[in-house]
Amino acid sequence: MREVKYTLKNGLIGVVSDTHIPARAPFLPSSLFGLLDGVDLILHAGDIEEESVLDELRALAPVEAVAGNMDPLYLKMKLGLEKIVHLGEVSLGLIHGFGAPRGASDLLLQKFSGSEIQGLIFGHSHVPLLEQRNEILLLNPGSVGDPRRGYPPSCALLSIKNRKLRAEIVYLQGSE
Repeated sequence: MREVKYTLKNGLIGVVSDTHIPARAPFLPSSLFGLLDGVDLILHAGDIEEESVLDELRALAPVEAVAGNMDPLYLKMKLGLEKIVHLGEVSLGLIHGFGAPRGASDLLLQKFSGSEIQGLIFGHSHVPLLEQRNEILLLNPGSVGDPRRGYPPSCALLSIKNRKLRAEIVYLQGSE
């Protein structure tokens, strides 16, 4: 499993997944750029489809991403399918996900068993989820480009302070 390290200044991370550009959305919503302006890092949990999406996000902050099931082979090879992101004393698992939404959290946690993670970031279902499971924060930001089950486009903000994770799902109302 790939591992990467980052140093955060403000302890604020933007989290996106399932952008699906251009297959299901023509471009990232403009409201996303305003929301993510000033974050230390952006995590993308896969189904990017076009690498240019990562370049657009990199204009705001460094980006760490994994590939999803809809990403082309070259992105899967370049990004990998799962990572551990070390942020000082806090580590996050980053994976796209697979299979049916029911029970997905348990399957994904198993992928990181034995790893000392405090949070697990994933996508795939296009449905936002924020749940504390024992000592691990589970976070699916939903989808920026192809929301489902009546949800609007969404992302998440994750803050880290004194080894504590705090997350918020943000709905991008009025997105183009």
